[in-house]
Amino acid sequence: MTPLMIALLVIAGIVLLIAIGYMNHVVENNKLEKARTRVELNDRIRRCGEITETFPGQLMTPALKLLLTRLELNVTQRLLNLNKSDPSIKARIAELQALVAQGESIPVNNPPGPILTEAKAKDVRFLLEALHGQVTRAVQDGFLPTNEAKHWLREIRHLLVLLHIEFFNNLGQHALQQNQPGQARLAFERGAQYLRKQPDPEVYNEQHKYLENLM
Repeated sequence: MTPLMIALLVIAGIVLLIAIGYMNHVVENNKLEKARTRVELNDRIRRCGEITETFPGQLMTPALKLLLTRLELNVTQRLLNLNKSDPSIKARIAELQALVAQGESIPVNNPPGPILTEAKAKDVRFLLEALHGQVTRAVQDGFLPTNEAKHWLREIRHLLVLLHIEFFNNLGQHALQQNQPGQARLAFERGAQYLRKQPDPEVYNEQHKYLENLM
């Protein structure tokens, strides 16, 4: 065997080792990417489920319930692509599809959750922020059309206003029950000020007049 052939074999061996290393690197990266995607999808499913189950009944509508179900269905179907043989995912998809098929006749069983404390108000605000994030991600995924997403982002802002109205009203009513008219007036005034600061305060004229009358 000539020195040239030996050199060529050595070079071929080095190239082969590099190729094997590169392929292993690609495979490992694909595994890591799938694992990362799986964690992300499971987290989004968990968030959708948390909003669906814990959102106060007085703020939950059939349309919102349907949206949350559609969002969860979309993410669960994407998860199935990574776990094609998982029977629990397939069963969940069937449940969600049956709910979506009901349209706005979808059952809404969320019990009312009066907003009586600042802590409760913060909890619901966090749910609304999570919903905002889910809608935004659904647009990025190409699942929600832009126009529909804009509608829901406006609706989320509206729900945030309703949350504040209920909180300030309940705060004031509680103060009245405790014979604290000064604290009650302060709560009603905070609610009225909050409504005046809205970009479209005329939408909430009725609620604003109600709070002013209480003041």
